[in-house]
Amino acid sequence: MDLKKYERKHVHIKDIYGETYSGLAAYGSAEFLECEYGGEEDGIFIEDCLIYQSQIESIEEIEVHGTAELWAGEMILRRYVPEDAEPLYRKLGTDPEMARYSGWNLYGTPEQAEETVRRFIEGYDDPHSYSWVMDVDDVLVGTIGAYDFMGDQIEVGFSVVKDWQGRGIATAALRSVLEYLTDNEKIPRVTAWCAAENIGSRRVLEKAGMKHLQTEEKGLVVGDRAYDRMIYEFRKEDR
Repeated sequence: MDLKKYERKHVHIKDIYGETYSGLAAYGSAEFLECEYGGEEDGIFIEDCLIYQSQIESIEEIEVHGTAELWAGEMILRRYVPEDAEPLYRKLGTDPEMARYSGWNLYGTPEQAEETVRRFIEGYDDPHSYSWVMDVDDVLVGTIGAYDFMGDQIEVGFSVVKDWQGRGIATAALRSVLEYLTDNEKIPRVTAWCAAENIGSRRVLEKAGMKHLQTEEKGLVVGDRAYDRMIYEFRKEDR
């Protein structure tokens, strides 16, 4: 049984004890598992569970939709949980830059953060609602989502914690989400926008493979400021 081919795939496992596991698989080689856990064979991690090859009765790749857990480099894109509200408020809600080019901050108060997380979690029942937390080694480093599904297109947006900006986090997350939305969810067109002055976001969109379509002069009004609004799109055939 070649477990390595299931690395970063969504799988369903039944073990020899009758237990079942479903989720995003991480492959562990015999060498790694022997060093870390004292094992002597390959295995698969699903969340915090380790199933050794000799314990696996059957394993199959499964089809997933909606906000499925995704890999983005060494980062996991996962669903929100209620416990995310506090770090979201602390890391994003208190950052004045969050609202500079949008005019809003979904995590601006502890109550707002709790309500936003609750709304995202409830939205997981909708197969075309996509809301992820960027997670590096169990540390919340940002958020990314896709909204306003219109049959043949959807819009993406993202936020990265200030201390993690400039490390390629947003670009990796966006690439993973664009691939998932177009390949797995069969949504042909993904759009995004940003203020022309927001150089960081422009670079992320372009590095991830999105194409600049047009610029709306003074199309983004935030308080008493008006910014040029840049529109981007991504199509599967553009890759």
